[in-house]
Amino acid sequence: MVMFLFLVIALAVVVAGVTLAVVSGGDSGPLPDAEPERLQDALPPDRPVGRPDVERLRFPLVLRGYRMADVDDALGRLGAELAERDARIADLESALAGARSAAAHQRAVMDKPAPGEQR
Repeated sequence: MVMFLFLVIALAVVVAGVTLAVVSGGDSGPLPDAEPERLQDALPPDRPVGRPDVERLRFPLVLRGYRMADVDDALGRLGAELAERDARIADLESALAGARSAAAHQRAVMDKPAPGEQR
C-alpha cells in the first residue's frame, strides 16, 4: 500500500512538473496565444459566385462548430446571388415570351389573306 501511494504521489509530481514546464515555456517565456482560424477561400467579391467557389468553400472549426459570422456572410452572399439570378431569369423569360408572342402575331399577319385575295 505504501508503494502504491508513493507511485501516485510521484506521478502527480511528474505531471505537475511537465505542466509547469509547458505553461511557463522555459527560457523563452509562456506560449504565445494561437491565432484564431479564419476563412481561407472566401467567396470572390469581384465576380459572381460559381459552383467551384461553393465547392471550395470550407469553414474553420471552432469550439462549438463553425464561426457564425463566416457562415452568415457566406449564406447572405449566396442568397443575394440566387435572388439576382432568379430576377435575371424572370426578365429573360418575360422577354422570350414577348418575342414569341410578337413572332406569332407576325406569322398570323403574314398568313392572313389580303382583302380580295382568295386562298
